[in-house]
Amino acid sequence: MNEFTFEEMNLMAIYNASGTREGLMEALTEMRGYLDKDETELLELTNSALDKLERMDDVEFAQLELVPEFDE
Repeated sequence: MNEFTFEEMNLMAIYNASGTREGLMEALTEMRGYLDKDETELLELTNSALDKLERMDDVEFAQLELVPEFDE
């Protein structure tokens, strides 16, 4: 399974309203379109999460615990 960073997990938890891998990928892709040019760190984080989501299947996605954690 793909290993997500703490930051990627929090980002995905925030945008996982649909509860599905495909829905999350759509939400992240849409959000990415609203980023300003200076938001490069968030763009890289989003691209990394999307890349990992694309390489996993729905069974692996279902095993993720997407609950935002604000203390590392």
